[in-house]
Amino acid sequence: MKDGSIVLTAFTRAGAELALKLADLLGGKLFVSEKNFVDGAELMTGSLSDWAGEYFNKSQAMIFVCACGIAVRAIAPYIKSKLEDPAVIVIDEKGQFVIPVLSGHVGGANDLARKIASFTHGVPFVTTATDVNNLVAVDEWAVKNDLIIENPKLIKEVSGAVLNHERVGVAITEQNIKTPWPATLFLRPKNLILGAGCKKDFEPEKFEQSALKFLDDAGVSPLSLKAVASINIKANEAALINFAAKYNLEFLTFKAEELMSVPGDFASSQKVLEVTGADNVCERAAALAALRLGNSQDYILMRSKTKFQGVTCALAKIKN
Repeated sequence: MKDGSIVLTAFTRAGAELALKLADLLGGKLFVSEKNFVDGAELMTGSLSDWAGEYFNKSQAMIFVCACGIAVRAIAPYIKSKLEDPAVIVIDEKGQFVIPVLSGHVGGANDLARKIASFTHGVPFVTTATDVNNLVAVDEWAVKNDLIIENPKLIKEVSGAVLNHERVGVAITEQNIKTPWPATLFLRPKNLILGAGCKKDFEPEKFEQSALKFLDDAGVSPLSLKAVASINIKANEAALINFAAKYNLEFLTFKAEELMSVPGDFASSQKVLEVTGADNVCERAAALAALRLGNSQDYILMRSKTKFQGVTCALAKIKN
């Protein structure tokens, strides 16, 4: 999982000095060899390949102040896909040319290159066709609007159609609907909250199966989940923690009195009230998380309390 960090490296003293300025500008961390060490940097103790391998999978961006070939060879063994790779940028040691090498749109390398070039008074060498033609790149637009691309194989087809001034099919919805056009790129908004409860020490695999069946029955994409919410006595429940981590979701828990203060018409259970202090966990937790994360006064309870063996689920939608 990426930690949002920006890492830099350089291979000359002049390059290290420029990279250090960029690290300060971007809030990044510079790694250099002992030969090119500058105050404020960290020492790269292993090989460049080892360093690239360590940070490629977890950093948001990697910036190389060096010849382009050095950077390409360093990252080549680790490249996966445009949805997974970090932004990779190469800059010469004078800051004249700023080249986004990898993940120009989804990873934000093109925008980052423009920002760096503005700082160094250099030229951003953006080569993606949509940018060159001043057209909207659907994958970049999706990222900027917090939308998850469900079928990325269609990005190339949609971008090609845009370049040829043809009509394209793009559906922005959390609902699992029939494909409205022969080739439809589905973009999923992160606007759903899974409210959940389960028995103590419940098996994570069984919880995942129940949660996914619940979402499928609700007719929504798991990609639209933003968070899992529950009561605070479940804060250390492995089944909930693991599910949130696997699907890259926030995990929120609330005190019983917070849940009871949520406005709305919820199913009520005296047994649950006696055990937890709240008459309903999954519905109220989903609703409260939707209010908090949406910074709104309202929410939509899309699916009420649904019971599985040892698990209860509910679904709320953030209302903007």
